[in-house]
Amino acid sequence: MRISIWILRIVIFLLLVSFAAKNTEIVSVNYYLGFEWQVPMVIVLLACFVLGTAFGFLACAIKKVKKQS
Repeated sequence: MRISIWILRIVIFLLLVSFAAKNTEIVSVNYYLGFEWQVPMVIVLLACFVLGTAFGFLACAIKKVKKQS
């Protein structure tokens, strides 16, 4: 069982690395007041994933704290 979990982790890691390698084009992220940030697309995707995960975790944590009170 332990070996199959490690194999699954390695496969997922390799898929993510290949996805990152395919999305290296530069994109422009525009903010207010004319501020523009040019970064590789994979960085933008990773940032969105991390922020979404953090907000989801925070929402669950707040709900759990309210339930315990």
